[in-house]
Amino acid sequence: MSDKIYRNTVEFAVRGRYALFSDILTRAGGEKSSYPIPTYEALKGILHSIYWKPTIVWYIDSVRIMNPICTARKGIRPIKYGGGNDLAYYTYLEDVYYQVRAHFEWNLNRPELEKDRNEHKHHNIARRMIERGGRRDIFLGTRECQSYVEPCVFGESTGAYDNCGIIPYGLMYHGITYADEAVNDEDKGMMTVRLWRPEMNNGVIDFIRPEECTVKRHIRKMPVKPFGRELENFVGLDEFAGGDQYELD
Repeated sequence: MSDKIYRNTVEFAVRGRYALFSDILTRAGGEKSSYPIPTYEALKGILHSIYWKPTIVWYIDSVRIMNPICTARKGIRPIKYGGGNDLAYYTYLEDVYYQVRAHFEWNLNRPELEKDRNEHKHHNIARRMIERGGRRDIFLGTRECQSYVEPCVFGESTGAYDNCGIIPYGLMYHGITYADEAVNDEDKGMMTVRLWRPEMNNGVIDFIRPEECTVKRHIRKMPVKPFGRELENFVGLDEFAGGDQYELD
């Protein structure tokens, strides 16, 4: 487990009856099968549902697997593009429970939002949104896998894999780097898919940062949509930076 704790760290527990962190290699035939562990991008999506602003970028530091990894196979009737329904089998994770630790950093690709860089404001709002269960619906991987979040202390309680040592996993999907969050020069102006090789150490997976992923592929060029003018029209940025009484969705 990583010992580094950031000043604006948030910790929360997420639970759900089912989860589907689908491996893209299993989608070609119309069926989906979940990875055994959550992906970085899925956990980041949960934080976006809890609280997100273009001023900040969420970084997932660690996830702790609390319940045994179990799967359930379900028959699904997805809608076909040409109309009607098809029949497919999806393999879900069942009865999932995770503890997550994350922090945010400023999005330096958006200098137009520099006046909104009020660390205490964003941190306090994020903590309140965790206490209230998030701003938007929370789900684990796919929309049909509804879940719930609540505050927790990372590392408390007993997990199913606390004494299992190191369990390595193969090459897995890490996430997508969009142009407005790119750090490396070669990734700027591009949409990039990242892969990595995770290890679970006594139930805890410490994620590497997106820019540290060496296995990646550029999908297409992507411009950065500017923000700032819309905020100025809504409320003066000087006032917006002054406190959390102004909250823009």
